[in-house]
Amino acid sequence: MRVRRIVPSVVLAIACAALAFVPGPRRLADDGARTCRAEVVEVDDSSLQLHGFVEFGTQHLKVRLPDGRVVSADNELRAQMELDKKFAPGDTALVVVPGQGAPDGAALVARDHWRLGWCTALFAAFCVLLCAFGGWTGAKALFSFVFSCLAVWKLLIPLVLAGWHASTVSFLVVACLTGVIMYLVAGWTKKAFSAFAGSMLGVVASLGLAHVVARVMHVNGATMPFAQQLLFSGYSFMDLQDVFIGAIVLASSGAVMDLGMDIAAGVCEVKRHNPSLGFRELFMSGIRMGRAVVGTMTTTLLLAYSGGYITLLMVFAAQGTHPLDILSSTLVSAELVKTLVGSFGLVLVAPFTALVSAAVFARASSAVER
Repeated sequence: MRVRRIVPSVVLAIACAALAFVPGPRRLADDGARTCRAEVVEVDDSSLQLHGFVEFGTQHLKVRLPDGRVVSADNELRAQMELDKKFAPGDTALVVVPGQGAPDGAALVARDHWRLGWCTALFAAFCVLLCAFGGWTGAKALFSFVFSCLAVWKLLIPLVLAGWHASTVSFLVVACLTGVIMYLVAGWTKKAFSAFAGSMLGVVASLGLAHVVARVMHVNGATMPFAQQLLFSGYSFMDLQDVFIGAIVLASSGAVMDLGMDIAAGVCEVKRHNPSLGFRELFMSGIRMGRAVVGTMTTTLLLAYSGGYITLLMVFAAQGTHPLDILSSTLVSAELVKTLVGSFGLVLVAPFTALVSAAVFARASSAVER
C-alpha cells in the first residue's frame, strides 16, 4: 500500500525534472547579453525630470559586479509607474551585461531590483509550512504545484508562441494538470476518476461558452496586460481573442478542480457510510453538496478577478462614470466575460461531478475503493 502511494509522487518528480530540462520560450534575437546581480554603489539623478507624480529620464549608476569591478549602468525611467523603478546606494540590481558586439565602454542596463533572494526564501518557507502541515499529502501538493508551473512555462507558453491555438493548448494543459493533480491527491481510485471527469465536463462547457460570448460581445483580448507589446515583439500572427479564451479556461481551472474533488469526495464518503444507497440517492447527495459550495466558489472568482482591476473601478467611481458606461467599457466587459464564463463552468461542474460520481459509486458493491 505504501508503494502505491509513493510511486505516483516519484513519477511526478521525474516528470518535473524532465520538464525542467525542456528548453523554454526561445528568444527572438540572441545578442550574447547576460544578466547578473550587482550592488549599487553610486547614484546620479541629475538627468531625471519630475512630471507631476512620475519621473522621466535616465538614472546613472555605478554598480559593483560579482567579480569586484565597478562599472557604469543606466536605468531608464519612462514616466510609467507600473514599469519604472528607482535605485538607491546599497540596493541590489539585476543588470544586463552587453554581449561581444556591443561598443567598447557601453554602459550596463539596470533592468530591475534583484528579488531572487527573497523569492527563494519565501518559496522555501512555503515548502516547509506545506510539508509540516500536510505531511505526505503536503509534499504531493508541492510536487503538483511545481509541475503546474513547469507545464505552463515549458509547454503552454512555447506552444502558443509557436503558433498553436491558445485555447486548444490551454485546454490540453488544463486536462493534463487536472488528471495529474486528481490522481496524485486521491490515487488511482473511483473518487479521482469522478472528480476528473466532472471537472473536465465543466471545463469543456466553459471553453465552448467562452468562444461564443467572446465573439458576441466583441472582446478581442487586447485588454490583457502587454498584449499589444506581444504583437509588436514579432508575434503579429497571434490571435489575442483565442489567447483570451485560453486564459479564461486556465484561470478558472483551479476552482473547478477544487469543486470537482469536493463533490466526488463527499459522494465517496456517503457511499462508504451507507453502501446500500443507489444512483438516485448518491446523485441527490452530490447535488446538495454542490449547492452548498457553488455560492462561495463563484464569489471567489468574482473577488479574484475584480481585485486585479480594483484601481480601474476606483477611477470610474472618482470620475462619476454612469454604471451603463462602466458595463459597456472594453476593460470591464472583458472582466465580466472572465467572471461569468468561469462561474458558468464552475456551476456546471457540480451536477456533472454528482452525476459521474453517482454512476461510478452506485455500481460498487461496497464502500471500499478499488
